Amino acid sequence: AMEIPRRLFGLARNIEGGGSVTVIATALIETGSRMDDYIFEEFKSTGNCEIVLDRSLAEARIFPAINLLASGTRKDELLYSADEMRRLTTLRRWLAGGSPKAALQGLLKLMNQVPTNEELLQRLKPAP
Repeated sequence: AMEIPRRLFGLARNIEGGGSVTVIATALIETGSRMDDYIFEEFKSTGNCEIVLDRSLAEARIFPAINLLASGTRKDELLYSADEMRRLTTLRRWLAGGSPKAALQGLLKLMNQVPTNEELLQRLKPAP
């Protein structure tokens, strides 16, 4: 049962001359099923980005119901300049100081104060 998904996730490594494959997948976790947990852990490390949804945020009608503290991108230093990374580090440290709900509400408040993500980052003091 695991062989087909494994082959799909490993597809990009087998493309002659390189390349990439975009796969968007979901996994239901915290179901109480050991098999669900096993499948999730098996594939968790295969992705480049993980977006963790939070049921308590959705129930509170706070959208997008993303747990910012548990979500992230691997190798994000390849996506941003050194200055942007320092500013993102400042933002992440600030967000990590509270609960997932406080982090999302804080980020949404910041985003509503500026027209672009670039301007939001410019307002932040770069981390050392």
